[in-house]
Amino acid sequence: MSTLTDLLAEHTKLSGSAVDHLQLVVAEWQLLSDLSFADFLLWVPLDDTTFLCVAQARPTTAPTAHPEDVVGSTVDVEEHPQLRRAMTESRICREEDPRWHLGVPVRREAIPVRLGSEVIAVLSRNTNLAVPRVPSPLEISYLGSAADLCQMISDGTFPTTEPSPDVHTSPRVGDGLIRLDASGAVVFASPNALSAYHRMGHASDLVGVHLAPLTRSLIGDPFDATEVAQRIRMALDGQPSMRIEAESRRGAAVLFRALPLRPRGSAAGALVLCRDVTEVRRRDRALLSKDATIREIHHRVKNNLQTVAALLRLQSRRTSSEEAREALAESVRRVTSIAMVHETLSMSVDERVDLDDVVDKVIPMMSDVAATESQVVVRREGPFGIVPAELATPLVMVLTELVQNAFEHAYAAGQRGEVVVHAERSAKWLDVVISDDGKGLPPGFSLERTDRLGLQIVRTLVESELRGSLSLRRRPKGGTEAVLRVPLRARR
Repeated sequence: MSTLTDLLAEHTKLSGSAVDHLQLVVAEWQLLSDLSFADFLLWVPLDDTTFLCVAQARPTTAPTAHPEDVVGSTVDVEEHPQLRRAMTESRICREEDPRWHLGVPVRREAIPVRLGSEVIAVLSRNTNLAVPRVPSPLEISYLGSAADLCQMISDGTFPTTEPSPDVHTSPRVGDGLIRLDASGAVVFASPNALSAYHRMGHASDLVGVHLAPLTRSLIGDPFDATEVAQRIRMALDGQPSMRIEAESRRGAAVLFRALPLRPRGSAAGALVLCRDVTEVRRRDRALLSKDATIREIHHRVKNNLQTVAALLRLQSRRTSSEEAREALAESVRRVTSIAMVHETLSMSVDERVDLDDVVDKVIPMMSDVAATESQVVVRREGPFGIVPAELATPLVMVLTELVQNAFEHAYAAGQRGEVVVHAERSAKWLDVVISDDGKGLPPGFSLERTDRLGLQIVRTLVESELRGSLSLRRRPKGGTEAVLRVPLRARR
């Protein structure tokens, strides 16, 4: 399905500012739909007689009038005459008699969307009348607020460009709604709004109370208290505000957003949306504490591994056997590689490792070790990307062993050469080729029958930990290639 921007670009010649304004309307219209208990359709004219639906919203507070997807469909003025009337007369037009749509009686209203002095589109508010509704204070307040906001759309004063709303985290109608009169006193508070204020520490009803000073008295932090109260007063003065979160003296965390109500330019009070997010914030803090603990564990493991490496180096200096020193040096390299993975994990927040960063640290370390015996350089090609923690350690171990194997067996002492670590990543696989331009594999070499400890470690890690495949082959132009393929999908 095409997006709003795509449909507007393909079928209209609206300016960039007009498209931006329609995007703002769509960002805000779930609020309108929920307050109206109605579906909203956004129509743009294709010519003098035809309109195209470019966006659709359904209410969460009532049954939909359009179970089907209407976006992309067209209507003519004979089928929906209110659309043309709303554009030409620049006023809200209501249908006199309900119409039947898919066996459901629907009442339609057309609301012109004004930008400056021009009507750029029309909103159709379609209400499902199949379910009888008993008027209640909540419904009356919702519909009255919706009527004011719809009139402001027709006036061109809602929504505003600055500040832009945070639509992903802002409170919604069902979270808690409070209607204020022009003086700032509460004339209606939904049950969820009452519950949020009760949790903040206000035990009685809200109706008749001036909300800004009350809210200020309930919030613990003086700066937050002043900021929330100020934003409520700004809405009463006709200025919109973004959402803000504050914590009460009793530890309840609540999200607030205040919207001015000024139909036809006259002050009609404000809407305050609020949402109790206390439990969400408690879970967030628990997760942060858990993450911090895990990172601290990785940090301590890294320190312990570095201590082990230092002890092995000390032991190597005290050993007279050249073979023993080489074995200890290999152990130091392996332990250091694992320590680098844990160092990366100690700074990660999601137990994932940037393998490019680790490999770029390991390669210079190996080049320094090899520099005493040969003049071989190592370089990396292509991205390894981000991998889960359980893959990172065995994968780094395999890479270091294969590169070290090239250093030790592909080149003679003092010989120049180059080892290339080439990575290619797809959605399912990580393919790595480690190639050298050395003397190549010896006659009769078999990876399965080799007695080299490094290659035995590699085979074990590839088969048991990485669930991948490994092969060694001769390069056409001389040298050796180690071909590694590792699945990236989650293991069970």
